[in-house]
Amino acid sequence: MAEQVLAVKGLHKAFGPSVVLDNVDFSIARSETVCVLGPSGSGKTTLLRCLNLLVEPTAGQLFYGGKLLGAWPPPRGQRIDLTKYRTRVSMVFQQFELFPHLTAAENVSLGPRRVLHLSKTSAEERALSLLDRVGLKSFASARPRTLSGGQQQRVAIARALAMKPDVVLFDEPTSALDWEMVGEVLDIMADLASQGLTMVVVTHELEFARTCADRVVVMEKGRVIEEGPATKMFEAPNLPRTGEILGLTKAGNRSRRTGNAAGV
Repeated sequence: MAEQVLAVKGLHKAFGPSVVLDNVDFSIARSETVCVLGPSGSGKTTLLRCLNLLVEPTAGQLFYGGKLLGAWPPPRGQRIDLTKYRTRVSMVFQQFELFPHLTAAENVSLGPRRVLHLSKTSAEERALSLLDRVGLKSFASARPRTLSGGQQQRVAIARALAMKPDVVLFDEPTSALDWEMVGEVLDIMADLASQGLTMVVVTHELEFARTCADRVVVMEKGRVIEEGPATKMFEAPNLPRTGEILGLTKAGNRSRRTGNAAGV
């Protein structure tokens, strides 16, 4: 079996009386691409934020590299080096989150310089290499305001890769883009998946999930209702509700729709 990179067991998250995640078990293996799908409000983004510890779970356990990293409620003496952890578990956000006063290359090189303590020269070389990888080397000196949404998101992807993480979490990376720009970002992500980058992708892009994911996880009302290999999930899901979420007319048959499922 492939090495397990990241996992949660019995994950629960509540904001006051509102339960967002309810007893979720989730894992990802090295070089696997997992797409998380579900209606708005199903807990997908909160799951990613708990995996990255941007949000602290209410209850459950987090495993990294097969070893227990943290438990909640936290036992006495629990200490997690969040900065170190997030160098290994990077995240790409919906809204890019680039520093507006820095160039594309500076945005990408900042983490390696400040956190990994690379020299300025080494960090800049890494940034240029990654910008080339996402097709933006010629925009290295451009600031975010001069770039399209798709270009900004590709810079954000390069920034995440600059830390050489074990896994990258993508939180609906195309949701803030005009439809003309969606393809350029999905093409980069598909290429990364084909090269074996370990990825968890919360997305509403069903065709990307069908063609690029190794496994699909479907959530609703804070729970995982079904998961399995992408081919099986899009051709013969076990639950009728899964078929509805995946844009199928009925279990085992794809609808004519190739875009987004309503509410996903």
